[in-house]
Amino acid sequence: MSRLSGLALFPLRTVLFPGGLLMLKVFEARYLDMIGRCMRTGSPFGVVCIAQGQEVGAATAARLESVGVLARLDEVDAEQAGILKVRCTGHERFRLDRAPSQQADGLWSGDVTVLPHDEVASPPPALHGTVQALSQAAAALRERGPLPFHEPLRLDDAGWVANRWCELLPISLAARQKLMELDDPVVRLQLVDDFLRGKQVVGA
Repeated sequence: MSRLSGLALFPLRTVLFPGGLLMLKVFEARYLDMIGRCMRTGSPFGVVCIAQGQEVGAATAARLESVGVLARLDEVDAEQAGILKVRCTGHERFRLDRAPSQQADGLWSGDVTVLPHDEVASPPPALHGTVQALSQAAAALRERGPLPFHEPLRLDDAGWVANRWCELLPISLAARQKLMELDDPVVRLQLVDDFLRGKQVVGA
């Protein structure tokens, strides 16, 4: 595991998963500066979910989750003066080594430990219904427009399938966060499978 010092953090009311797509419209000066630095240096920034409160100014305004995901820039477009349209991809998870701090301009930063990628594991036969259901969901979404995740589909990778379901399912932010933090990708997929069976999306 590696460590990053002073990683710029972008608190959001969302949970980014490894391999996930994140679209942002950036207009605050602190985040415009952050995106500019990431573009110049090729460095990532950290996306962390806001667990409580609002991400506005004061350091006491929000409580951030302790595990987030590194985001790397794919595309940056200047939509209009002072506004950037940004597309990012989630990469490794990280854990904050200590409470993050805010700089004078309001930007959050923290020292983090980068966590290992999920081990690639094939979905067990008992979970193949959930894998097939994701393939069907992707086909339905594709008919409406661009998919909300990268192609090609990695249906032979339990962690990838679980992560994409976690992005699609109507579950709470707290539940998404807990699923993202799980180290075992097959367990993550099993929990998704349990949810889908409970909602009768996947048959017995």
